[in-house]
Amino acid sequence: MRFVRTTAAAVTVLLAATACSSGQDVKDSRQGQTGFVSGSGRVSSFAPADREKAPDFGGTTLDGKKWNSTDAAGKVTVINVWGSWCGPCREEAPDLSDAAKELGASVQFIGLNVRDLDPAPPLKFVEAFGVTYPSVYDPSGKLLLKFRGQISPSSIPSTLVLDKQGRVASRVLGPLTKQTLLGMVKDAS
Repeated sequence: MRFVRTTAAAVTVLLAATACSSGQDVKDSRQGQTGFVSGSGRVSSFAPADREKAPDFGGTTLDGKKWNSTDAAGKVTVINVWGSWCGPCREEAPDLSDAAKELGASVQFIGLNVRDLDPAPPLKFVEAFGVTYPSVYDPSGKLLLKFRGQISPSSIPSTLVLDKQGRVASRVLGPLTKQTLLGMVKDAS
């Protein structure tokens, strides 16, 4: 019995240590969800002949507006998958915001907010980090599942850069920097 308790305690400590969280004041709204896996942050780039079409997706943004990927037709598009509960998402948010401001309307930025069961924490996140681009609210993760094969549903944050034809030009599983993202956008143009 002692072995079972010791093993259970070790598993609990391991899960707590590997879960995505930080001590910042953005409330965890996942209500006990686990399963976060942070990627390495390494860029995977794809030659034009090897690029796969990204799935069409859309929904309601955190500010209550409708958004659809067809709205970005003909533009390089940055899709960032994030959650307010995710420490690496907090780490990269200022760089994403700065890149979006620098690139302006020439590039479509869209967030995909996942696993936040209550919209209040992601709204607080957006305000705290000065995120100016819209984010589609996907608490169930159904929209994220459309990207199966391109993004692992447990790799949060993840970022895709689509070329003007809506194909995946590059991908990062894990947090990224502004300079990395600017390079990915340049390569997709």
